[in-house]
Amino acid sequence: MSSAELILGTAGLLGQPTLRLGSFAISESAVSATALTIALASAAAWTKSRLRMRDPAGWQLVLELAVQGMDTTVRESIPKAPERILPLVGTLWIYILLANLVGLIPGLHSPTGDLSVTGALAMIVFFAVPFYGVRAAGWAAYVREYFSPMFWMFPFHLMSELTRTLTLAVRLFGNMTGMEVAIGILLLLAGFLVPVAFLFLHLIEALLQAYIFGMLALVYIAGGMQALEEKEQQKGGIVR
Repeated sequence: MSSAELILGTAGLLGQPTLRLGSFAISESAVSATALTIALASAAAWTKSRLRMRDPAGWQLVLELAVQGMDTTVRESIPKAPERILPLVGTLWIYILLANLVGLIPGLHSPTGDLSVTGALAMIVFFAVPFYGVRAAGWAAYVREYFSPMFWMFPFHLMSELTRTLTLAVRLFGNMTGMEVAIGILLLLAGFLVPVAFLFLHLIEALLQAYIFGMLALVYIAGGMQALEEKEQQKGGIVR
């Protein structure tokens, strides 16, 4: 194995499938992402069944503080009805953070180091923007916004939506892949004597990229909702 192959393999960029059934191959990132989804869903169900209204346990206090922090952040961006957005943005924050941290487990790579995974996450945001926009002001107002101020602005508005979706996917993919490549190079040069500081840097990067992705999603959704609500209020429309 060449040095380049070793670096790319350590960073998870060779794209070798973990399972092949005939012509159908399942990549490591798909397995990791699916396993993480199942684990989070199971943890959520377990947590819900054990929540206590009085004398909460230590883990519940930590969970409540985390939810409160996310709720405060969402409420600052969307003062009106933040509970609409919190479940989606909060889930994105938690999922992306844990997906980024998977790379710290020996032998595994972060699913977010795969463009197909980050692309799927970006598509969730892409469809969430019109979903919440329609809930805020209705179909007519949302579709009309694409043709504002002139009808020929439609392709430009659509291109803007597609461009920022692509940017979301590539930004997260690029940052996490770059981090794993850097760690792979360090492992190649220094063996397993890489200072703990670099692993701590991975942790910081995981937190930062999860926060940025969630905040961008929140800004996109909030911007569309608030703009539509303000226009409908100015026209005397009823905001749902």
